Amino acid sequence: MQTDRELLASAYKHFNARDIDAVLNLMHHDVDWPNAMEGGRVHGHHAVRDYWTRQWAILDPRVEPTDFTSEPDGRTGVHVHQVVRDLTGKVFVDHMVQHIYLVQDGLIRSMKISETPLS
Repeated sequence: MQTDRELLASAYKHFNARDIDAVLNLMHHDVDWPNAMEGGRVHGHHAVRDYWTRQWAILDPRVEPTDFTSEPDGRTGVHVHQVVRDLTGKVFVDHMVQHIYLVQDGLIRSMKISETPLS
């Protein structure tokens, strides 16, 4: 069985390759996911697929993990370098964020985004 770090590193790799099915295979069927583009949250594979399809039609986000931490509550924090471009290549966002994951039974159950500056 893979570690949480290996699971999440694989998810980032597949996300950046735009391989939705491969990322969804790493998620719980009722995953709870942030909708950073429109606000709120989406739930389940179908909703995440729809959200990413809309997002990738207008934006080109790239997220590269730079560090993984084990949180006291059992979740995994991932420090991420996020670069978001429009489809012409113009950079909208280039910054560090933290993604915080709950992994259950070897699958991603939820993720939240923290814009708090990282130390």
